[in-house]
Amino acid sequence: MKSLNKITLLSTVTRDGELKEVAAGKSVYTFGLVTNRVWKDAKGEKQTLSEFHNIICWGELAVFAGQYVKKGKPLYVEGYLKTRSCEPADGIRRYHIEIVVENIVLLGAKGVSTQE
Repeated sequence: MKSLNKITLLSTVTRDGELKEVAAGKSVYTFGLVTNRVWKDAKGEKQTLSEFHNIICWGELAVFAGQYVKKGKPLYVEGYLKTRSCEPADGIRRYHIEIVVENIVLLGAKGVSTQE
C-alpha cells in the first residue's frame, strides 16, 4: 500500500531562524510558523485556535531561508512531517514534531520561490 506524508502551510513566520552548519558542511535552518483555525461555536461566537510549528530546512534551501525568511513575513511551505525522539538525563523520552521543508514561496515578494 502506498502512503503519503505531505504538509502544506500558508502562514506567518513567528521567530527569526537560526542558520547552522552541521557535519560535512551541510547547512540547516530552523524557524517557527503559526497557523490559525477560525470558526463559530454553537453560540455563534468566533473562536480561534493557533498551532505553532517547528520548521527545518536543509542544504541550499537552508541558505535561501536564512537570507529571506524573517519574523512576521507571510510564507507558503511544502514539506513532510518528521518525529524525533530524545531521552535527556532525567530519563523521560520526549518527542519533537517538525516539518522538513522542501519548497518555500515568499509571499508579497514579487514571486520569489525556490525548490530543493
